[in-house]
Amino acid sequence: MDTVGISEDGTKLVLIDQTKLPGEVRMLQLSSQEEIREAIYSLRVRGAPAIGVAAGYGAYLAAREIDTEDYGEFLSRFKEKKEYLASARPTAVNLFWALDRMERVVTAGRGKPVGQIVRELREEADRIRGEDILCCRKIGENGVSLLKDGFGVLTHCNAGRLAAVRYGTALAPVYVGMERGMKFRMFCDETRPLLQGARLTAYELCSAGADTTLICDNMAAGVMKKGWVQAVLVGADRIAANGDTANKIGTSGVAVLASRYEIPFYVCAPRSTFDLNCKTGADIAIEERPAEEVTDLWYQKRMAPKEVRVYNPAFDVTDAGDISAIVTESGVLRPPFTSSIAELFKREEQSPDLGRDS
Repeated sequence: MDTVGISEDGTKLVLIDQTKLPGEVRMLQLSSQEEIREAIYSLRVRGAPAIGVAAGYGAYLAAREIDTEDYGEFLSRFKEKKEYLASARPTAVNLFWALDRMERVVTAGRGKPVGQIVRELREEADRIRGEDILCCRKIGENGVSLLKDGFGVLTHCNAGRLAAVRYGTALAPVYVGMERGMKFRMFCDETRPLLQGARLTAYELCSAGADTTLICDNMAAGVMKKGWVQAVLVGADRIAANGDTANKIGTSGVAVLASRYEIPFYVCAPRSTFDLNCKTGADIAIEERPAEEVTDLWYQKRMAPKEVRVYNPAFDVTDAGDISAIVTESGVLRPPFTSSIAELFKREEQSPDLGRDS
């Protein structure tokens, strides 16, 4: 089933509640802005591409709630609702990218009936969803060229089907390879403190029939030292203009280990994840999550002293120098990333049909 979409009557955002996996597959149908924002903040829907799709439909459903025929009032209230959704999470650029894209539909609709603008918002949200499916498939086709049959592949967090509509980003090359008869030995970091690797990646890879081994985060070095890993695949929530990449906390450490053991470290992400306004990773805002995720979550009783301070960032930044390549739907970007990323977006401006390798 698809991770995120819209109901047949177009009145509800439909998504898999990822906080219930793997024990329960629960589909949510959300209509109010409060419900949709809570789902994004609470990680019921998560993963940069899936958040973007949810935001697109969330903006459309927000527009449906605005009861006015006056364009100026409609635009003002739409912007308020857009900012409310945008406040759910600060780091994943796809949230803002999708909401900005929906706002452009509204601003371009000046002079049109409000009802027509709302219909065009639905069409734009559908396009974002459809583009995500095609985009992830292309990431898979480009990324599988970096893998060989029999590879051991380590991944951190979840950047598979559950993080997008279907294929995902980091796991798209794995799924495309499996479709072609390739076999991989997958290693999933558990990904503390929210266990996206244990609960989500291991779940979907096992469901797909992949040879899957779950490891604690602090076991990655040992697995690499044994020679069991030939490639690391991770996703991204925001990529700076120089190639520095924000991804789930712990990713940077995996990249350092991969460099130490001379294992290629690949970031798989769509063009929408790049933020050229961020010159380096130092410009990326890092979300901090509640302390209870570290001290209480998953335990029957609290597992830390009540007086202890907790630092719980949701993401860290992997330096561009520790990244072997960035796989996009338009091709494989190689270092130096400052120039290869700039060239990618220069070609994008000149032609919508970009080449397959950079």
